[in-house]
Amino acid sequence: MPTSTPTTSFTAAQSHALISSVFGIFLVNGLMIGAWGGSLPGLRERLHTDASGIGLVLLLAGGSAIVAMQVSGRVSDRLTPRLPSLVGGVGLAIGLLVVAFAPNYPTLVVGGVMIGACNGVMDVAMNALGVDAERASGTAVMSRFHAFFSLGGFLGALLVMGSAKLQGDGADPRWALVAAAIFAGAGLTALFALTPQAPHVEDSTDEAAPISPTSGDAPPRPGIPSQAWLLGVMALFFGFTEGTAIDWASIHVTDVAHVDPGVGAAGLVCVSATMVVIRLLGDSLVARFGRAAVVRFGAPVAVAGFGVVITTSSLPLILVGWLLVGLGVGMIAPQIYAIAGHIGGGRVLAIVTAFGYTAFLAGPGIIGFLSNHFGIQRAMILPFVAGLLLTGLTFTAALRDPQES
Repeated sequence: MPTSTPTTSFTAAQSHALISSVFGIFLVNGLMIGAWGGSLPGLRERLHTDASGIGLVLLLAGGSAIVAMQVSGRVSDRLTPRLPSLVGGVGLAIGLLVVAFAPNYPTLVVGGVMIGACNGVMDVAMNALGVDAERASGTAVMSRFHAFFSLGGFLGALLVMGSAKLQGDGADPRWALVAAAIFAGAGLTALFALTPQAPHVEDSTDEAAPISPTSGDAPPRPGIPSQAWLLGVMALFFGFTEGTAIDWASIHVTDVAHVDPGVGAAGLVCVSATMVVIRLLGDSLVARFGRAAVVRFGAPVAVAGFGVVITTSSLPLILVGWLLVGLGVGMIAPQIYAIAGHIGGGRVLAIVTAFGYTAFLAGPGIIGFLSNHFGIQRAMILPFVAGLLLTGLTFTAALRDPQES
């Protein structure tokens, strides 16, 4: 795959510093989201709610994220993604603390909405920083950035498991959430100082390049390219599969295999572990086969994983299923977001990311309601179908990469 031409907006030193700091930002974000997802079974028990209650929290978190993403995309284009990525992270850490000490269900809802909104701001901005880093260095690196997100999620889930083992009862994830918030706060403080303030690299395509209005006579902003909407539909489906894996793997293992919440967090550990591995390899796979081929392979692997998850109650086999889901979904998001950023900058990236997070955060809310009526194992049929639809869309023009043309 041909690489892009390095931009003159960054010096070599700035490019190196940017890549290093973006790795850290993705890691911190993953740590907090992993701790949040892994804590859901314990929060459900401590606050005496059910799958529908957790589903409502996730649904509201998804709605707040969608709104916040549009703001973050425009701020990232007009200024730089540096500030919203780091400020959003601080807000996300505060949201974890609200959830950790929530005395009742309404407070959990408030904390969940805060987590959704702040993660929405951080997610768009850090992916925009990742696109900047690819352009500045002239190499594909987005998959490795997302590998660090998955590594953070793996560590966050381990933090929940370790806290449960130390407490003995395995039902209260409070201190795991506090630890994640403290680690994230310290990391973001350091990263704010390390992330370079070089100019944001705006998209240069004629069709979707953002225009900063400087007067009333400024030309109108061009329309969103049709490819962006196709990518958005793909993001809707992969967001549903990945969101279900991150938010419900722990609860699925807990309920279907009949284990305690501490052991149930192993579901998220499995998802995160294989996501880390495949995303560390992803950039070399993209360089050899292209982004489209990587996504076309990942989607059916995720489908196979969900096929195992909905057909067995054996703990070892369930964990194998979640390993396959993590392996498959881990290949998809970095490539979709990279293509979106390259065809239209932060504005297109915000739109595609919003589609993904509509499903990533709100879709699992639907799983909660379905679980109450049909059981969590049958509810997993929905992400299985979403994976099949995603597989079909991988053969459309959505995956045309401007860097490969």
